[in-house]
Amino acid sequence: MLLFLQKKKSLPLIVAIIPAWNEQGAIGPTIARLPREIVDHVIVVDGGSTDATVSEARDAGAEIIVQSRRGYGAACAEGAARAAALGARILLFLDGDGADAAELAGQLVGPVRDGTADFVIATRHQREPGSMLWHQVLAGWGIGALVGVMTGVRYRDMAAYRAIGVDTLHGLGMTEMGFGWNLEMQMRAASAGLRVVQVNMPYYRRVAGQSKVAGSLPGTVRASARILRTLLVLGLALRRAR
Repeated sequence: MLLFLQKKKSLPLIVAIIPAWNEQGAIGPTIARLPREIVDHVIVVDGGSTDATVSEARDAGAEIIVQSRRGYGAACAEGAARAAALGARILLFLDGDGADAAELAGQLVGPVRDGTADFVIATRHQREPGSMLWHQVLAGWGIGALVGVMTGVRYRDMAAYRAIGVDTLHGLGMTEMGFGWNLEMQMRAASAGLRVVQVNMPYYRRVAGQSKVAGSLPGTVRASARILRTLLVLGLALRRAR
């Protein structure tokens, strides 16, 4: 039986979902930092790692799902579907590189669990030197401003670290299965009038490996193009639906 379930001895209510691809050396410490009194179960959705990511995550107590469709959003969606099948009520999304403050998961989950928020997202406020490139910071600010114009909710960041109820996520009708997943969730949450809370969080340098987005020019171009496409297409769709 998985370590997390052994400690709780009950069906998971709060499930952490971590999309991962070649995060050896980082995925284990990321899972270890999640507070056991907050997170009942961890699902790592592996996108075809060729290193020891899967074994390291399993040893840390996570359930492993081998991703069936390509794309960051597809990994998140598959993890969410599995969590719902386990009886989860709240989903916590984070990256597997160790950069998110996993030890502070309670600050994201708490407002959703207590019924004071529908969607809680981290703002990478206290950034460790070298954790983000200047263009990442600028892009987050600029896109947040555009989303504010489109939806009325001004996001300060597009961090992957976030918490949302299972039923709430299902009600958003997510369709983006690539790097635009996070942005689509934010835009749909704002358009739906959900109670959105943004929490300032530390953000660290990745523990090991190389970023799949910021670590290479092709990765940055692909992710940026997908995010921009999501912003424009969904923005127009939401505007027409008003």
